[in-house]
Order: sequence, then C-alpha cells, then structure tokens
Amino acid sequence: MAITLTILGSSSALPTSERFTSAHVLNVHEHLFLIDCGEGTQIRFRQLKQHFNKLNHIFISHLHGDHFFGIFGLLSSLQLLGRKNNLDIYSFPDLENIIINITKLFGEEFSFPITFHNLQNTKSEVLFSDKNIEVTSFPLKHRVPTCGFVFREKPKPNNIIKEKIIEFDISISDIQKIKNGSNLILSDGKVIPNSELTKPGKKSFSYAYCSDTIFLPEIVPYIKGVDILYHEATFLENYLERAVSTFHSTAKQAAEIAKLAKVGKLYIGHYSARYKNLNEFLDETKNIFAETYLATDGLKISFE
Repeated sequence: MAITLTILGSSSALPTSERFTSAHVLNVHEHLFLIDCGEGTQIRFRQLKQHFNKLNHIFISHLHGDHFFGIFGLLSSLQLLGRKNNLDIYSFPDLENIIINITKLFGEEFSFPITFHNLQNTKSEVLFSDKNIEVTSFPLKHRVPTCGFVFREKPKPNNIIKEKIIEFDISISDIQKIKNGSNLILSDGKVIPNSELTKPGKKSFSYAYCSDTIFLPEIVPYIKGVDILYHEATFLENYLERAVSTFHSTAKQAAEIAKLAKVGKLYIGHYSARYKNLNEFLDETKNIFAETYLATDGLKISFE
C-alpha cells in the first residue's frame, strides 16, 4: 500500500484565502498520523478526502495557536461523527488542561477516550512504535517549548528469490525463516547462505517534520539522511533579523539544514502571510539545496 504525506495547511500565524495554518497528514498503510492541527483542519480533512475514522494519533509540535487551534473543531467533528475508538494526542502538558477545561465549559464529555502523552524538549524520545513505524521527537528552539518529529518505517524483510524456491523445493515455513534472515539447511546437511537465497526488500521511508525553530544545526543528527524533510521557512533572507527575533528560520537557512543533513528532498512551508509569490522561496534555496520544493495546501507527496 502507498505511503503518502498530504499538506493540509502551509501558512504561518495568519491564515490567508489560499493557505490554512500548519497541519500535515501522514498515511502509513491506511493509518493516519496528524502532525500539528491549525485552524480549519477538519475542513481540510473533508476537502482533501482524508478519512476521520483512520486517524488515531495527533502530534502537536508546540502550543502556538497556528499549530493547535484546529484541534477543538476536529475533536468536535469526531464527536459528531460518533467516534468510539481511543485517540492518542502527543503534546506539551498545557494542551491536556486546555481541552479538559473546554469540555467542562460546555458540560459534555467526549464519546471516545483520549490518551494524552506529554512531550518534553530536552532530548529525543520514542513516542510511538508498532510493527510498521517508529515515531521519535527531538528538541527545537522557539519562543515556547517545541519539538520536531521523525517518522521512520521499520526495515522490511528480504525478498526470497523465486527461482531458489523451485531449485531447493523450499517449504512455506522455511520461506518465512529465510525472509527473516535464516540460512537454508538441506536434507544432506548442506547449508545454503541466506545471501544466495534473498535480495533486499523495498526501501523503508523516513520523514522529518521541523516545526517553528530558529536556525539550529544541532538537529542534524536527528534528521540525517531522511527521505523527506519538512522545515519551516517563514521568511526570506531580507527578513533575517525578523526571523532571529521571532525564533523562526529563513528559506535559505532551511536549505542549509537540508544540505548539512544530506536529506533526499526538502519541502519548505509555514510562509508568512506577507508573501504572495512563493517562487521567491525557491530562488533562495535551489542554489544551496537543489531538491527543494514548496509545501503548499493540498499537495500530496508519495514515498517511493
């Protein structure tokens, strides 16, 4: 099954008529992971045909409104749709208190349980792991505690060479063992090395999400070599002083991080509402990191 990333919102603090605020949806084998939840996320879910019932994990990078104000509408939509399954929310502790206080204000409990997982931004930690994927956090530097996230698909087993199955009359039980790395032992005791029986499985994907942060080369070890890096690029270089004072990055700085980390592709977003022509962002990045692209609302990226 395909693994896709959909950009629901790409604007910074102020949404525009064309750009909603930050939200990404990562679809891993029909399990949805929502990363940040800006205003109107539930509307984008509808518009871009994302399925609410496949969403079980929400990761909030930090508690600035353009990254979490949409969670209230999203939770309300899930309630109205009759959700029953548990929802896991990963964020800083204040969000749990905010959500609890709002439910008390309206005097209505959710029809589904919510499990809150508290983030901390002093070190990297594993947040979630199953048979397909592992999600880790890493510290960013912004005006409030902020985390980035890395999603790594777990290594796939080797593929057995079909001709070898016929040649050695390999049983079904032995096929699975060989895929998992075992050698084949024939009836006469001869050992056929695993390397002669298999070829590497399909490459696993990796995706890193770098939310609001000042230029921070210290994050490079956490994101080294990922297939796709999303990095905020709120300003162009002529607003560098503004970027520094607000603890944001420029497009050029995002490209420099991508180059240092030797990633496959860089997608930049979180654009200030002052910018109408986003191609200016590519003008500042392409000469530093050629594989730079715009993360714009509605864009769907497939992992090969």
